[in-house]
Amino acid sequence: MLRRFFIWSALAALVGLLLAGGGYWAYWNFHARFQPVTVTRKQAEIQRLLDEASWLSAGGGGEPLYIVGYRDSAATMRYEQEETEKLRAAGVDPRVIIFARSDREGLSQSTPAERATVAELWLSRDWTLYQRWTATPARGWTAAGIPAADNNLARSAVVNAGRDFVDRLSALLRENGVQTRYPLVIWRDRDGYLRACACSDKRSWAFIRDDLDAPDRVGSDVPPSPVALPDAVSPDVPPGGALPYPQLPAPAQQGAAPAPAPGAAPAQSQPAPIPAYPPAAAPSGVPPAPSQTAPAPAARPQPKTVTPPQPKAAPQPKKQDDSTFY
Repeated sequence: MLRRFFIWSALAALVGLLLAGGGYWAYWNFHARFQPVTVTRKQAEIQRLLDEASWLSAGGGGEPLYIVGYRDSAATMRYEQEETEKLRAAGVDPRVIIFARSDREGLSQSTPAERATVAELWLSRDWTLYQRWTATPARGWTAAGIPAADNNLARSAVVNAGRDFVDRLSALLRENGVQTRYPLVIWRDRDGYLRACACSDKRSWAFIRDDLDAPDRVGSDVPPSPVALPDAVSPDVPPGGALPYPQLPAPAQQGAAPAPAPGAAPAQSQPAPIPAYPPAAAPSGVPPAPSQTAPAPAARPQPKTVTPPQPKAAPQPKKQDDSTFY
């Protein structure tokens, strides 16, 4: 009996541990890992890096929010397109920091046009140029009219400065438990604490909106409110009643004067003018012109009496020499 009790107790403890482990994994996998991280280490250095970087903004003031990413990052471009207007509606100033990725194992991860554009944006901070660049497909962008960064000592140094900025920022964020995934979004919450998010997954974006009191929908994303319809389409028809049949004018007879418009004074009848000469007779074979007055109705034809045919007499037999035929 005691042995059976210990066996069932061990099974119950094992089931409890499995349920607790599964619940914790579900909480972490579906909720906790998408939450932003509060930066507790080297906040001043991270803030200095953000202030010294050449960020791009459409203006508008407000609390800054930094979006760090590269041009070919689909998540970065999508976050900027879908979330920046919502953040601006909450009084936040989204600031974009774009960079060209470093080579990996001798393989270039950026194009000459991308490096030239990044160098120009870091030097000029031209928001209009950035909008043109992001509105053009990456493969179709040629950076026409922009000085090349390759074989240019000054512009190559600007591109490398952007890479050094990202490397140092990523190292500082890893110390605070933030993984290096793009876009990296950094802001300060309502209490002034520095917050960071590796927002490559769309499920992380809602936490940023909640932290900054940003709306979930703005502009064209808001569904139109239903339009209230009147209770009756006509003042003469009670609500829920049927519409009356329209009052149509009687068909005008041939040669009669048209009916007067509603509300107009009735027209006075005038006698028809008498012709000075009698009308000439119509030639034979030509049908006469229709008269102005309506023709008299034709007489109704009388039914004809049909006489039934008289039955024919039966043929009389004829006698021939051999036989008789009928």
